[in-house]
Amino acid sequence: MTPKLLADPRLILPLDLPSVAEARAMVDTLGDAVSFYKIGLELLATDGMGLARDLKGEGKSIFLDWKLHDIGATVERSARVLAGAGCDLLTVHAEPQVMQSAVKAKGGSDLKILAVTVLTSLNDADLIELGYAFSARDLVARRIRQAVDCGVDGIVSSPHEAALAREIAGPDFLVVTPGVRPFWSAKNDQARAATPAEALKAGASHLVCGRPITAANDPREAALKVVAEMAGA
Repeated sequence: MTPKLLADPRLILPLDLPSVAEARAMVDTLGDAVSFYKIGLELLATDGMGLARDLKGEGKSIFLDWKLHDIGATVERSARVLAGAGCDLLTVHAEPQVMQSAVKAKGGSDLKILAVTVLTSLNDADLIELGYAFSARDLVARRIRQAVDCGVDGIVSSPHEAALAREIAGPDFLVVTPGVRPFWSAKNDQARAATPAEALKAGASHLVCGRPITAANDPREAALKVVAEMAGA
């Protein structure tokens, strides 16, 4: 009999740790409780791509949270290299030229392009300070429509805008939500957070949940608690 998988493929664990060695140790600790990992800028500064290739070779799914944002030609060249590495998700900023270039670069690969709408650490007051004439919700809506027009596979937005993304983009669009905090954990620096169950009910396809798991005394147990909450959503 095939053993039951404990991990939920909709749960993405960010390896936001200072070194590849610490990230590797966390993966080993989590074992079969997590199957999808996010590698962001912190590990990009070391050997994050080497770790991504190793984890992919072990059957894990990989989300490269590079948030590419540059002229179109540079984004296209970078995204083409990452598509060739066999990773699953890649973030770019939700600027039309950037999104179009990344979509062109992925070609016929299995890489999915995600557009970053508004960082979950920002609220309406922050956006005003940055010079935007939109609320977070209105800016997210504008960027979702642009993402759909550019042909990207999904967006990254807070759980509070997941239903909006689903309404605008339809049932097959990926909606990846950071800022997920179980009821038993602290919000930390996430200004627009929600529980795993709330995010899924709102329309999220994938949840990014980090510190409630990685900072727990028993990370594997914490991951399984999150998976259990997702199962009941």
